[in-house]
Amino acid sequence: MRIFPRMFFRPSLLILLAALALAHPAHAAEPVVATVEHGAKVPSTFDEYTTAAEQLVDEALSYLGIRYRFGGTSPATGFDCSGLVLNVFRNAVGLDLPRTASEMASVGDKIGKKDLKPGDLVFFNTMRRTFSHVGIYLGDGKFVHAPSSGGKVRVENISTAYWAKRFNGARRLLDEEPLGLSAQVMGAR
Repeated sequence: MRIFPRMFFRPSLLILLAALALAHPAHAAEPVVATVEHGAKVPSTFDEYTTAAEQLVDEALSYLGIRYRFGGTSPATGFDCSGLVLNVFRNAVGLDLPRTASEMASVGDKIGKKDLKPGDLVFFNTMRRTFSHVGIYLGDGKFVHAPSSGGKVRVENISTAYWAKRFNGARRLLDEEPLGLSAQVMGAR
């Protein structure tokens, strides 16, 4: 059957299209509204932030007990501090960070010690130079890191005398934006 020049339709297709058009004309003008069941939780921006932070914390804690190895970036061979952080962020949120602690210190948003949230990077001066060590803040004054030779990935309190004296600052790579990554980190990608 020829409708317009150069357009051909099969009669059965035309009947089907006509039937669909006439089937429920009252519903065609109604707007589509998404409904949420009573009690169902709609994710908020805060929820998205906490989910990303939880993924980081869970991933970091899954490496507890992995031995320290200078230059290490793998759980199979061992981690140094920045190798641990690099691996956690890559596997938990898909973010590739710079390789060294000092390079990581230039990424993300600078934050104060009192503003720390789970997933933030914490930096220390452990080798007589700023930002020579990095860990991931877990909350409640605790952070996870790969310590020096002979050590294993472990959790420590940021307020102990050793760490408090050497604290250099912190960076937030997660943001409370829907994407979950701070604007500065997104610009660095």
